[in-house]
Amino acid sequence: MNEFMNQVFFSNTLFDYLKAIIIFLSALIFIKILQHTFLKRLKQLSERTKTTIDDFLLSLVKRIALPLACWGAFYLSVNTLVLFPFLKNLIRIFSVAIITIFTAHLAMLLVNYGFKMYAHKRTDDISLERSLQGILRVIKVLIWSFAVMFFLDNIGFKISTVIAGLGIGGIAVGLAAQAILKDLFSYFSIIFDRPFEIGDFIIIGDYLGTVEYIGAKTTRIRSLGGEQLIFSNTDLTDSRVRNYKRMEKRRVVFQLGVTYDTGYEKLKEIPKIITDVIKNIENTAFDRAHFSSYGDFNLVFEVVYYVLSSDYNKYMDVQQEINLAINKEFSSRAIEFAYPTQTLYVNKQT
Repeated sequence: MNEFMNQVFFSNTLFDYLKAIIIFLSALIFIKILQHTFLKRLKQLSERTKTTIDDFLLSLVKRIALPLACWGAFYLSVNTLVLFPFLKNLIRIFSVAIITIFTAHLAMLLVNYGFKMYAHKRTDDISLERSLQGILRVIKVLIWSFAVMFFLDNIGFKISTVIAGLGIGGIAVGLAAQAILKDLFSYFSIIFDRPFEIGDFIIIGDYLGTVEYIGAKTTRIRSLGGEQLIFSNTDLTDSRVRNYKRMEKRRVVFQLGVTYDTGYEKLKEIPKIITDVIKNIENTAFDRAHFSSYGDFNLVFEVVYYVLSSDYNKYMDVQQEINLAINKEFSSRAIEFAYPTQTLYVNKQT
């Protein structure tokens, strides 16, 4: 029996092959035991909790740790044998490739989970998740680029020379694509800082409309006239953007004028009339009403109040209701609104 087990094949005895197989099978059995006991218990515990971090860690163990452990068992068992240099080098390359792939995959899973948690904490808006997908694509390209360079460097390629060549070419490409890169970084700023979101009504300079799409280079806005306005992301981040959707209440200032024939007692009544009118209308907060100035043809009253809503249509409904109520009160008290008039005095000479 000993003579049979000591027979040599490809620089290893049968006993060496048997030992390698036993090590490999023992490691697999140990991994399976862990999977059916420890991981099963962890899964039961994760189902009782409301957090998602434990579910995420459990999925990492299943998708990353277990496959790597199986490959590690194979690698350890094979390394107990005397292998041909070519075969040993091939296994080493496979090991580097597997470690690189699983590490890059782990990095992608971590980034993806981080973005999901960020979107969940900030808002449940689907548009934000769609925007984050664009950033994920860029990060994915970067991660796999580093993974490829790491793999090539570890199997003997002089990656530093390639990087130096790419660096010189990258400077030229960077100068040519400077505007694109500025828009891309502005896109990151819009997504993370969130000065506006899809569906917000914003004003940029003389342009106004509702945000329809936020892309990696441009943002599209639907104007009140119906046409689509397209802005580069850099233009938006460099401009003063007025976001009306986030306005909690709207401050309204308006003036009205009465004729110079209006008597003193009626002038004293007008602020109280306006105050009562606004206070009796829902979704408003009265601020002030004053006889503010003498106009060219009228006595001017200035009124300030708040509409407790950011909806423009709601504001117009409230303003219309106020105007109608003031008109009714003034008519019942014979208070006349002023309009532009001129008095011409003619001096007749004989």
